[in-house]
Amino acid sequence: MKKSISSKLMLIMVAALTLVLAACSSNEPATSGTANTEAATSDAATTATTVEITDAHGKVTVPVNPTKVVALDNRTFETLSNWGVKLAAAPKDVMPADSPYVADESVQNIGNHREPNLELLASIQPDLVIVGQRFAGFYEDIKKLVPNAAVIDLNIELEETAAPGENFVNGLKDATTNLGKIFEKQEEATQLIADFDKAIEEAKAAYNGEDKIMSVVVSGGNIGFSAPLTGRVWGPLYDIFGWVPALEVDKSSSDHQGDDISVEAIAQSNPDWIFVLDRDAAVSAEEGSVPAQDVIDNSPALQNTTAITKKQIVYAPNDTYTNESIETFLELINNLTKALAKQ
Repeated sequence: MKKSISSKLMLIMVAALTLVLAACSSNEPATSGTANTEAATSDAATTATTVEITDAHGKVTVPVNPTKVVALDNRTFETLSNWGVKLAAAPKDVMPADSPYVADESVQNIGNHREPNLELLASIQPDLVIVGQRFAGFYEDIKKLVPNAAVIDLNIELEETAAPGENFVNGLKDATTNLGKIFEKQEEATQLIADFDKAIEEAKAAYNGEDKIMSVVVSGGNIGFSAPLTGRVWGPLYDIFGWVPALEVDKSSSDHQGDDISVEAIAQSNPDWIFVLDRDAAVSAEEGSVPAQDVIDNSPALQNTTAITKKQIVYAPNDTYTNESIETFLELINNLTKALAKQ
């Protein structure tokens, strides 16, 4: 009888001990799991608040999805618009007329880069100001005006020692990547860059490596020379695609109207192709402005060139001069590929 009672007590004690151990075992991981979850949530909240990017001046901490955004770099307008980013202000005087930001009255007008209304920034008190290209020279002034804002300079020319084509490509891709991080559009940015890389490879394959290329800027009815490597819009593309220039001159520039080289000199180079930037199409709404195509078609000096007789002329998209976005160059490069592939 005593043995039976003792055995029962022993079983009860073992069972009780088992329950205690099980309870401890289940509680400890739960506590640890809760702590880990809280830490992960805290980390996620931290990374969702700011992001560090590298711009033309170094590393900058930028708020993610900032509330008040001012964009001054014309390479960013189309990308930001496509991503649904709201702007507080923009330089409407030097933007494509059909940009949604121009029509939006809630977007205040900074004006143009020659006489910008930078004081407007102080009243807006933005969280982020995106400068670059035309407004890059105002970087320090803007930082002083809005000391509490993140000011980033997405200028393309980040490496002085790099080739023009490399600078151009890396600049557009870096800017797109940084904007993707800031506005949580990493997937969209990655797709844009993939499309851009693909377009470049297809354009390289379409060029035969022999045809002579002439690039020009048409402004005010005049034809200016857009020099290889340095010329506005077209210059870096010679480096990227290995184009054979029809004409090379000393002391060429990136002048917005092209270099002052005579049309006769351009004609004597007898280009196989002429690539044209119509500056007036982007900036001039004046009556009487002559479309670039009319200027090229009606130039007596050019009529006997191979490019004219074979109708081998490609025009950049009309808004290129004020909208040098990655989307614009995607369109331009794809147009080049289609034209070159038909030769």
